[in-house]
Amino acid sequence: MEEGKDPEETERPLLPRRPSCSATTALISLGSLLLLVCGLWLLVTIFWLQAPSNSVPHRAPPPRGSPGTGGGDGGRALPEPQACGVVPEAWRFDCYPERGVVVTRELCEARNCCFIPASSSSAPGRNGVPWCFYPPGFPSYSLVSVKATELGQTGTLVKTVKTYYPKDILTLHLELLYETDHRLRVRITDPSESRFEVPIAVPKTTEKASSPAYSVELSNEPFGIIVKRTSTGAVLLNTTVAPLFYCDQFLQLSSSLSSQYIYGLGEHRSSFLHDIHWNTLTMWARDVPPTELTNLYGAHPFYLAMEEGGTGTAHGFFLLNSNAMDVALQPGPAITWRTIGGILDFYVFLGPDPASVIGQYLEVVGYPTMPVYWALGYHLCRWGYGSSNATWDVVKNMRNYGIPQDVQWNDIDYMDRSLDFTFDPAAFSTLPDMVKDLHSHGQRYVMMLDPGISSVQPEGGYWPYDEGLRRGVFINHTDGSTLIGKVWPGLTAFPDFSDDVTHEWWYDNLKRFHDKVPFDGLWIDMNEPSSFVDGSTVGCPDTELENPPYTPGILGGLLRAKTLCASAVQKTSSHYNMHSLYGLLEAKASACALKRMLGKRAFVISRSTFPSQGQYSGHWLGDNRSHWKDMYTSIAGMLTFNLLGVPLVGADVCGFSEQTEEELCVRWTQLGAFYPFTRNHNAIDQKPQDPPAFSPLARSAMKQSLLLRYSLFPLLYTLFHRAHTHGHTVARPLLFPKDVRTYGIDRQFLWGKSLIVTPVLDPGVDFVVGYFPQGLWYDYYTVRTHGQPLHLVSSLSEDGSAGGELFWDDGETIDTLETDQYAHIVFTVVKVRSDHYRPVRSHSVHCGEGTLRPLQTSTSHSVHCGEGTLRPLQTSTSHSVHCGEGTLRPLQTSTSHSVHCGEGTLRPLQTSTSHSVHCGEGTLRPLQTSTLT
Repeated sequence: MEEGKDPEETERPLLPRRPSCSATTALISLGSLLLLVCGLWLLVTIFWLQAPSNSVPHRAPPPRGSPGTGGGDGGRALPEPQACGVVPEAWRFDCYPERGVVVTRELCEARNCCFIPASSSSAPGRNGVPWCFYPPGFPSYSLVSVKATELGQTGTLVKTVKTYYPKDILTLHLELLYETDHRLRVRITDPSESRFEVPIAVPKTTEKASSPAYSVELSNEPFGIIVKRTSTGAVLLNTTVAPLFYCDQFLQLSSSLSSQYIYGLGEHRSSFLHDIHWNTLTMWARDVPPTELTNLYGAHPFYLAMEEGGTGTAHGFFLLNSNAMDVALQPGPAITWRTIGGILDFYVFLGPDPASVIGQYLEVVGYPTMPVYWALGYHLCRWGYGSSNATWDVVKNMRNYGIPQDVQWNDIDYMDRSLDFTFDPAAFSTLPDMVKDLHSHGQRYVMMLDPGISSVQPEGGYWPYDEGLRRGVFINHTDGSTLIGKVWPGLTAFPDFSDDVTHEWWYDNLKRFHDKVPFDGLWIDMNEPSSFVDGSTVGCPDTELENPPYTPGILGGLLRAKTLCASAVQKTSSHYNMHSLYGLLEAKASACALKRMLGKRAFVISRSTFPSQGQYSGHWLGDNRSHWKDMYTSIAGMLTFNLLGVPLVGADVCGFSEQTEEELCVRWTQLGAFYPFTRNHNAIDQKPQDPPAFSPLARSAMKQSLLLRYSLFPLLYTLFHRAHTHGHTVARPLLFPKDVRTYGIDRQFLWGKSLIVTPVLDPGVDFVVGYFPQGLWYDYYTVRTHGQPLHLVSSLSEDGSAGGELFWDDGETIDTLETDQYAHIVFTVVKVRSDHYRPVRSHSVHCGEGTLRPLQTSTSHSVHCGEGTLRPLQTSTSHSVHCGEGTLRPLQTSTSHSVHCGEGTLRPLQTSTSHSVHCGEGTLRPLQTSTLT
């Protein structure tokens, strides 16, 4: 190609046109011309069909050279083809990420970017290899000054060339905060004008880290940040790989990744380990049943990464931003964050192991609350009981069959005409009596509330709306009028939970209803917030907030799709900025109201979530389906939310929508017994799926699974204590840092560090394949407990050592740690008194200066251990107490399965139970639960 030529000119025919000499030559020339035109048309059509495109409306860019485009510098030359050709496909950063557009050469070059169709050998993911990508040297910011501060460094970034998005911010302020030895914070802000920042409390550092585990390098031209781990030299963050964008409604930051092993980035339905092959994850809270490649109920811009090199080290990254965003993963490996508002405020957590990364993240957003003890029990619900008497009958059937149940729920059908803070005076007339009966049996009651408040009741006839109008608690249009959407009760207004006045109004409503129906906890649903109309009943104004220059890949293509107008006014900011925070703020208002009203720990389950959610509520994984795949993907969802600091999480056992089947429900109950939060729930017009609704064999299997869960309550409660005080997970992945084979496992999981669960996830099978990492594992189904009400099972390691802990309090008092109303006992095997039993040595267990022994055989007992006194909670369902790393009652099943032990050794805890165990191919019983010493 000749220098200075338009690339497209070189593709034109170079032969000169000759004058025609006859009619024949004229016809031949005309025919040739027609063939040429047809050929060009065919090529353009093929190119059009093959060019990458997506599915969201797009506003076309202005012509090159007009204000706000890359040509704003007076017509900068297009990138040289040689420069474009050296960029590997895996490192192409998308210059044209808008969906719904066929990216042509003309559109791409209008942005001064490279245009090269992807090779046929490339393996496209959701979006495929970008054909339009940034060339080397694409204009970005320059670091023009930097200085040291008491807490780190500050600097000034300047850009002279405008981008193709409007309202570039050409001068930026950079702040690096060396907050702790394992936490770095970076803030990039507009020094001339304040911008929206997420209103959640984060730690404020007062001194610079003295011995940071990271080093920071700053690139001047183009500006970039490179963060390395000092111990290994591993690059954790390198933002020089692509240009930085900082416009009013488009902020983009790209970085290399340390490996392909990326977790987190909720809420999405996917495998636990994310696919990085051109996979874009969109965050903008949305009411939609869990679906792949779709933005779901919550937004969590945090990831955990395992690093390459076999070191087992991990780090984390958190972008504190609540605006709609795309997170693009590519096989470089690399990541690109595209958000349409706020600031760039991000943290890097150095770990060095996964548990430490999660703990460091939760130090920023807040440790999860300690749940009330009964929250660990079995919860039963459905949409469509139809009456309080029908609900009551299900509870009685559960009691008759001896199936443990701590909590009964009702869906929206308990309400009078779907109005919040009411109950149907006809169909649910006996609801107060049913709740009284539940309480007399040591059980609890939870009902559902939606945020939408009916706006069409007669004046004076519906206190929540009348009083809300009087206090001004509802979200408004920009003209000050109340925004009206549509949900279950019809036309509705939406409370603004960013306003403290709304919190007080919410408390008053809850208190008034509690005086009629003494509920024990809240289920807050539809709080993305969801509306059946886009924006409002009168539409939304045509503004930049409603139609930003870039719209992430949200379902529906519009920010207002099935929610409120983005331009709607809340006290803190516009809904454009606050949308994904709605569920968090409602959960906070609900938890605070319950604590104030009941004087006990609050139980709240929320559908929509955001970072710091775990401080106020748990989460269920939404409106799943009665499919085997949904059961499998629930494990990834459970593990991801534990990583995100919301450990009280689970899926609707047996599935919510569509008809379940007996085998699926049995298997799902076996799995659900090991969710941190276990609830069976299904939709209206579906057949009942509570345990008594099935055959005696299925009912028995479900009962045994739930009894097993109850026997493990002391372990589970202690794990929640560790989550509350140290930021640990309750359910955690089988992610052993130095065993790369565990990095992608999401068909097994752990409770804590020692109890591994391998559920059956496929129909019609009598075996399941599992992986046991290196170590000594014991089969829980062969544990011997000697029939005592309180016992300790210690599974010794190969060197004869073992240890564990137990946290115990009254299960409901707020702040028992602060008031010193608890027992926390640490157990250690200090002496083996007998070594005659094989394969496990029998032993006594000492704790401190005391010896743990059962004091009596009744269900009420206390245990003195060292300086602590252990008193079990009085619950309606009897259970055994576990101190250490595991106890169980075996499930009585005859189904066998094979177990792959990897490098581990699996041993039974006793020899009286007949089964054969091998490392490799063997026979065990599902659910397979084992413990690692």
